[in-house]
Amino acid sequence: MSAKSAEVAGEIEIALIKAGRTKIRYPASVLSDDGTHLVVRAPWAAPGVRDFGFVRFEPGDVFTEHFWRDQWYAVKEVRAGDGTLKGWYCDVTRPAVVAGGRVEVEDLDLDLWVSADGATVLRLDEDEFEASGLATRDPEAAAEAGRALDALELRARGAGLAGLLSH
Repeated sequence: MSAKSAEVAGEIEIALIKAGRTKIRYPASVLSDDGTHLVVRAPWAAPGVRDFGFVRFEPGDVFTEHFWRDQWYAVKEVRAGDGTLKGWYCDVTRPAVVAGGRVEVEDLDLDLWVSADGATVLRLDEDEFEASGLATRDPEAAAEAGRALDALELRARGAGLAGLLSH
C-alpha cells in the first residue's frame, strides 16, 4: 500500500527498477505530496556525464521529479546547476509505490524528451520497449504504457507540461 502525504516528509529514497532489478537508487528531498502526486528534488545521481545528443545530464544538474501513484509515468524537470531549464525527461513507468521512506517505480523503457522551449518533443526507446517482450508477458501493462506515452506527447505538443506539474 502506498503511503499518503502525512507519512512522507523530508528525505526519501528513489529506486528505479528495470527488468526486475534496481537500475539506480538515490536520495531526494520531498517538496510536496498530496497522497497521489509526489514531488521531490535531487541532484543528478549517476556518475559522470550522460550525453544523449539532444541533452547532457551532468554533475550539478538538479532534477525536480514528479511521481504519481495512479499514473503510468514520472516526469523529471531538468535544470543546470545555474538554474537554467534544460527540459523535461518523462519516463513511462508503472504507478509509483511509496512506502517505508522509499519511492519505487518500474521503468517500462518508453521515454519522452521535451526541450525547455517545448519545440523539440522526442519519443525515445520504442525499440527497447518492443524488445522487452512486455506486450507478450503483460499485454495490459504494455497497452497502459503506450497510452501513457501518447498522452504525454499530446500534452507536450499542446498546452505543455506545466499544468500537469503544478504542485
